[in-house]
Amino acid sequence: MDVRMKIVKRAVKEIEDGMYINLGIGMPTLAANEIPEDFHVMLQSENGLLGIGPYPTEEQLDPDLINAGKETVTAVKGAAFFDSAESFAMIRGGHIDLAILGGMEVSENGDLANWIIPGKMVKGMGGAMDLVHGVKKVIVVMEHVNKMGESKIKKQCSLPLTGQRVVKRLITDLAVFDFTEQGMVLTEVMEGATLEDIQAKTEAAFTIKEGLQ
Repeated sequence: MDVRMKIVKRAVKEIEDGMYINLGIGMPTLAANEIPEDFHVMLQSENGLLGIGPYPTEEQLDPDLINAGKETVTAVKGAAFFDSAESFAMIRGGHIDLAILGGMEVSENGDLANWIIPGKMVKGMGGAMDLVHGVKKVIVVMEHVNKMGESKIKKQCSLPLTGQRVVKRLITDLAVFDFTEQGMVLTEVMEGATLEDIQAKTEAAFTIKEGLQ
């Protein structure tokens, strides 16, 4: 299985029937096609859409229907369209149950850096800073190491932060970590990985959940 899809399929297990969910740009958007068909969930996008459906087929393409990443999407029955002020009122008001976001770096304290690499041009942080503080639960999905093989799970983030102590759960291709008052805890070893792999490729300090095999 593709590494990204392995991570996405694990992340989808965090989704519960009836949730209101925001999917971040990039890998998280792939979750839209993996949600069980019998689940009634509403996907929200910062640009003003509640009720995003799966990616469209060629016959379904509508250039006016896009998500926050400017990708074409579909809208489910009962979807609603609104302006950005209403969209961010939903987020800031605590009405979104879950955000699944991508990450560039996560620290052992649950800090998240996911919006800019210094020296690269971007338009701004977008809705990320609102999502990490307004949504009830923030889950980050990312590959465990970067293209140079360096850990993306740091003692301290080296990139500009999106938010401090905001990540509740981190899902990578090797492991699942929870962030608690006691620190970062390894709760799952992903299929095909070993504890030795995880320890070797994780810069951050973490403890292991009691009873973890």
